[in-house]
Amino acid sequence: MKNKNLEVVCFNLESAIIAQQHGADRIELCNNMLEGGTTPNFEIARKVRAELRIKMNVMIRPRGGGFVYNDAEFEQMKSEIRLFKKINVDGFVFGILDVNNNFDNLRNKELVTLASSFPCTFHRAFDVVANVYESLELVIDCGFKTVLTSGQGKNVMEGIEVLRSLVAKANGRIVIMPGGGLRSSNIVLLDQKINASFYHSSAIIGSGEIANGNEVEQIKRCLE
Repeated sequence: MKNKNLEVVCFNLESAIIAQQHGADRIELCNNMLEGGTTPNFEIARKVRAELRIKMNVMIRPRGGGFVYNDAEFEQMKSEIRLFKKINVDGFVFGILDVNNNFDNLRNKELVTLASSFPCTFHRAFDVVANVYESLELVIDCGFKTVLTSGQGKNVMEGIEVLRSLVAKANGRIVIMPGGGLRSSNIVLLDQKINASFYHSSAIIGSGEIANGNEVEQIKRCLE
Protein backbone atom coordinates (compact mmCIF):
# COMPACT_ATOMS: atom_id res chain seq x y z
CA MET A 1 0.00 0.00 0.00
CA LYS A 2 1.24 3.46 -0.90
CA ASN A 3 2.10 6.00 1.76
CA LYS A 4 -0.66 8.62 1.55
CA ASN A 5 0.07 12.32 2.03
CA LEU A 6 -2.01 15.48 2.21
CA GLU A 7 -1.06 18.94 1.00
CA VAL A 8 -3.26 21.80 2.20
CA VAL A 9 -3.34 24.96 0.11
CA CYS A 10 -3.21 27.94 2.46
CA PHE A 11 -3.89 31.62 1.82
CA ASN A 12 -2.78 32.96 5.20
CA LEU A 13 -0.70 32.21 8.29
CA GLU A 14 -3.69 31.02 10.31
CA SER A 15 -4.54 28.29 7.81
CA ALA A 16 -0.93 27.15 7.67
CA ILE A 17 -0.80 26.72 11.44
CA ILE A 18 -4.16 24.89 11.44
CA ALA A 19 -2.98 22.58 8.66
CA GLN A 20 0.16 21.70 10.60
CA GLN A 21 -1.65 21.18 13.90
CA HIS A 22 -4.18 18.82 12.35
CA GLY A 23 -1.85 16.54 10.45
CA ALA A 24 -1.14 17.96 6.99
CA ASP A 25 2.12 16.74 5.48
CA ARG A 26 2.80 19.90 3.49
CA ILE A 27 1.24 23.23 2.66
CA GLU A 28 1.12 25.16 -0.58
CA LEU A 29 1.21 28.88 0.22
CA CYS A 30 -0.64 31.25 -2.13
CA ASN A 31 -2.38 34.59 -2.21
CA ASN A 32 -5.72 35.50 -3.83
CA MET A 33 -8.01 32.50 -3.40
CA LEU A 34 -10.62 34.00 -5.72
CA GLU A 35 -8.01 34.21 -8.50
CA GLY A 36 -7.13 30.54 -8.09
CA GLY A 37 -3.93 31.36 -6.24
CA THR A 38 -1.07 33.75 -6.97
CA THR A 39 2.40 34.36 -5.54
CA PRO A 40 2.14 35.02 -1.78
CA ASN A 41 3.39 38.14 -0.09
CA PHE A 42 7.05 37.62 0.80
CA GLU A 43 6.79 38.87 4.39
CA ILE A 44 3.81 36.62 5.08
CA ALA A 45 5.70 33.70 3.55
CA ARG A 46 8.65 34.39 5.82
CA LYS A 47 6.39 34.37 8.88
CA VAL A 48 4.74 31.12 7.76
CA ARG A 49 8.14 29.52 7.19
CA ALA A 50 9.21 30.47 10.70
CA GLU A 51 6.10 28.84 12.21
CA LEU A 52 6.14 25.58 10.28
CA ARG A 53 7.94 22.31 10.85
CA ILE A 54 6.17 20.63 7.93
CA LYS A 55 7.09 21.32 4.32
CA MET A 56 6.02 24.48 2.53
CA ASN A 57 5.75 24.91 -1.22
CA VAL A 58 5.19 28.36 -2.70
CA MET A 59 3.04 29.31 -5.68
CA ILE A 60 4.81 31.37 -8.35
CA ARG A 61 2.07 33.01 -10.39
CA PRO A 62 2.08 36.75 -11.15
CA ARG A 63 -1.68 37.08 -11.69
CA GLY A 64 -4.93 35.17 -12.03
CA GLY A 65 -6.58 34.42 -15.33
CA GLY A 66 -4.82 32.30 -17.94
CA PHE A 67 -1.35 30.79 -17.92
CA VAL A 68 0.22 32.64 -20.86
CA TYR A 69 2.64 35.26 -19.58
CA ASN A 70 4.33 38.21 -21.24
CA ASP A 71 8.05 38.89 -20.92
CA ALA A 72 7.67 41.18 -17.91
CA GLU A 73 5.54 38.61 -16.06
CA PHE A 74 8.05 35.88 -16.86
CA GLU A 75 10.88 38.01 -15.48
CA GLN A 76 8.78 38.59 -12.36
CA MET A 77 8.38 34.82 -11.91
CA LYS A 78 12.15 34.37 -12.12
CA SER A 79 12.74 37.14 -9.58
CA GLU A 80 10.23 35.59 -7.20
CA ILE A 81 11.88 32.17 -7.37
CA ARG A 82 15.26 33.74 -6.56
CA LEU A 83 13.72 35.64 -3.64
CA PHE A 84 11.83 32.71 -2.10
CA LYS A 85 14.84 30.42 -2.33
CA LYS A 86 16.41 32.64 0.32
CA ILE A 87 13.91 31.59 3.00
CA ASN A 88 14.33 27.85 2.49
CA VAL A 89 10.96 26.95 1.07
CA ASP A 90 10.63 23.28 0.14
CA GLY A 91 9.46 23.64 -3.44
CA PHE A 92 7.80 25.78 -6.08
CA VAL A 93 4.45 25.54 -7.85
CA PHE A 94 3.96 27.09 -11.30
CA GLY A 95 2.97 26.40 -14.88
CA ILE A 96 3.30 28.22 -18.20
CA LEU A 97 1.39 27.54 -21.42
CA ASP A 98 1.75 29.01 -24.90
CA VAL A 99 -1.01 30.83 -26.76
CA ASN A 100 -2.41 27.51 -28.01
CA ASN A 101 -2.64 26.09 -24.46
CA ASN A 102 0.30 23.82 -25.08
CA PHE A 103 3.02 23.20 -22.49
CA ASP A 104 5.67 25.92 -22.91
CA ASN A 105 8.76 23.77 -22.71
CA LEU A 106 11.39 26.51 -22.95
CA ARG A 107 9.98 28.77 -20.25
CA ASN A 108 9.02 25.98 -17.86
CA LYS A 109 12.47 24.42 -18.26
CA GLU A 110 14.11 27.75 -17.48
CA LEU A 111 12.15 28.06 -14.24
CA VAL A 112 12.75 24.43 -13.21
CA THR A 113 16.48 24.97 -13.78
CA LEU A 114 16.41 28.24 -11.84
CA ALA A 115 14.56 26.58 -8.95
CA SER A 116 17.07 23.71 -8.68
CA SER A 117 17.58 21.98 -6.28
CA PHE A 118 14.06 22.73 -5.07
CA PRO A 119 11.41 20.35 -6.51
CA CYS A 120 8.74 21.87 -8.73
CA THR A 121 5.03 21.13 -9.12
CA PHE A 122 3.25 21.87 -12.39
CA HIS A 123 -0.05 23.34 -11.22
CA ARG A 124 -3.56 23.36 -12.60
CA ALA A 125 -2.54 24.97 -15.87
CA PHE A 126 -2.41 21.25 -16.64
CA ASP A 127 -6.22 21.21 -16.56
CA VAL A 128 -6.44 23.30 -19.70
CA VAL A 129 -3.61 21.79 -21.78
CA ALA A 130 -4.62 20.73 -25.27
CA ASN A 131 -3.35 17.15 -25.06
CA VAL A 132 -3.33 15.78 -21.54
CA TYR A 133 -1.27 12.59 -22.00
CA GLU A 134 1.25 14.10 -24.38
CA SER A 135 1.59 17.00 -21.94
CA LEU A 136 2.25 14.58 -19.08
CA GLU A 137 5.34 13.31 -20.90
CA LEU A 138 6.54 16.86 -21.52
CA VAL A 139 6.08 17.77 -17.86
CA ILE A 140 8.09 14.70 -16.83
CA ASP A 141 10.84 15.40 -19.35
CA CYS A 142 11.05 19.00 -18.15
CA GLY A 143 11.98 17.87 -14.65
CA PHE A 144 8.85 18.56 -12.64
CA LYS A 145 8.36 16.21 -9.68
CA THR A 146 4.58 16.61 -9.25
CA VAL A 147 1.49 17.51 -11.27
CA LEU A 148 -1.42 19.17 -9.43
CA THR A 149 -4.56 18.45 -11.43
CA SER A 150 -8.30 17.87 -11.27
CA GLY A 151 -8.03 15.54 -14.25
CA GLN A 152 -9.26 18.39 -16.48
CA GLY A 153 -12.67 18.37 -14.79
CA LYS A 154 -14.28 21.20 -12.86
CA ASN A 155 -13.34 19.17 -9.79
CA VAL A 156 -11.63 15.90 -8.93
CA MET A 157 -14.84 13.88 -9.12
CA GLU A 158 -15.56 15.05 -12.66
CA GLY A 159 -11.98 14.29 -13.63
CA ILE A 160 -11.72 10.96 -11.82
CA GLU A 161 -11.28 8.75 -14.90
CA VAL A 162 -8.56 10.99 -16.35
CA LEU A 163 -6.87 11.07 -12.93
CA ARG A 164 -6.88 7.30 -12.80
CA SER A 165 -5.32 7.13 -16.27
CA LEU A 166 -2.70 9.73 -15.36
CA VAL A 167 -1.61 7.82 -12.25
CA ALA A 168 -1.31 4.64 -14.34
CA LYS A 169 0.60 6.33 -17.16
CA ALA A 170 2.91 8.18 -14.78
CA ASN A 171 3.83 4.80 -13.27
CA GLY A 172 5.89 6.33 -10.49
CA ARG A 173 7.88 8.67 -12.76
CA ILE A 174 6.09 11.72 -11.35
CA VAL A 175 3.57 12.29 -8.55
CA ILE A 176 0.03 12.89 -9.77
CA MET A 177 -1.60 14.97 -7.02
CA PRO A 178 -5.40 15.28 -7.36
CA GLY A 179 -6.77 18.65 -6.31
CA GLY A 180 -9.85 20.73 -6.91
CA GLY A 181 -12.93 20.25 -4.75
CA LEU A 182 -11.27 17.46 -2.78
CA ARG A 183 -12.91 17.02 0.63
CA SER A 184 -13.40 14.37 3.30
CA SER A 185 -16.77 13.62 1.69
CA ASN A 186 -15.19 12.33 -1.54
CA ILE A 187 -11.62 11.32 -0.66
CA VAL A 188 -12.44 7.67 0.09
CA LEU A 189 -14.07 7.05 -3.30
CA LEU A 190 -11.39 9.06 -5.05
CA ASP A 191 -8.55 7.16 -3.42
CA GLN A 192 -10.19 3.79 -4.10
CA LYS A 193 -10.45 4.71 -7.78
CA ILE A 194 -7.07 6.26 -8.47
CA ASN A 195 -4.73 5.27 -5.60
CA ALA A 196 -2.54 8.38 -5.69
CA SER A 197 0.19 9.00 -3.13
CA PHE A 198 -0.46 12.72 -2.56
CA TYR A 199 -3.74 14.65 -2.36
CA HIS A 200 -4.42 18.40 -2.32
CA SER A 201 -7.22 20.31 -0.57
CA SER A 202 -7.95 23.75 0.85
CA ALA A 203 -9.94 22.04 3.63
CA ILE A 204 -12.14 25.15 3.69
CA ILE A 205 -15.73 24.51 4.75
CA GLY A 206 -18.27 27.19 3.82
CA SER A 207 -17.15 30.75 3.13
CA GLY A 208 -13.91 32.46 4.02
CA GLU A 209 -10.27 31.57 3.45
CA ILE A 210 -9.39 29.68 6.65
CA ALA A 211 -8.72 25.94 6.63
CA ASN A 212 -10.93 23.81 8.88
CA GLY A 213 -8.90 21.71 11.30
CA ASN A 214 -11.51 18.99 11.58
CA GLU A 215 -11.66 18.69 7.82
CA VAL A 216 -7.86 18.32 7.62
CA GLU A 217 -8.04 15.57 10.25
CA GLN A 218 -10.88 13.76 8.51
CA ILE A 219 -9.11 13.72 5.15
CA LYS A 220 -5.96 12.40 6.77
CA ARG A 221 -7.92 9.76 8.66
CA CYS A 222 -9.54 8.60 5.43
CA LEU A 223 -6.09 8.11 3.92
CA GLU A 224 -4.81 5.88 6.73
